[in-house]
Amino acid sequence: MGIKVITRNKKAKFNYKILDTYEAGIVLRGSEIKSLREHNISIDQAYVYIDGEEAWLVDAYIHPYEQAQPFNHDPKRKRKLLLHKREIMDLWDKVRIKGRTIVPLQVYLVDGIAKVEIAVAKGKKKWDKREDIKERDAERQAEREMRRFGF
Repeated sequence: MGIKVITRNKKAKFNYKILDTYEAGIVLRGSEIKSLREHNISIDQAYVYIDGEEAWLVDAYIHPYEQAQPFNHDPKRKRKLLLHKREIMDLWDKVRIKGRTIVPLQVYLVDGIAKVEIAVAKGKKKWDKREDIKERDAERQAEREMRRFGF
């Protein structure tokens, strides 16, 4: 069956410098997984919180599943992430450094099981973002010139 990407956090790589990535499982309820399979999830405002022993996905919005009205879930609830103890301790050590956070990059299904790719990231300053924009524009311009001359 393979990997099916549900959603990506498009702003994460623009707003943060990605230092290290991890794959984690998500504890979901029945109505949440059904809604997730319909691509009704947003992780743009989400982040990962570690309380020392467990990792939690906070502020991820999973739209309520229409067919489960009386038994629906809270769309903004904290969701537990499934990681090994050593991974949680490693993340905990990396996040204690000032200016670092853990952000979700994408949510996907692996053979029907929901996974989230999380990353330890450092926030970019405005000038870093401007540099990225300049580099991207220069690459686009170079590609246009190459196409124009038939390369």
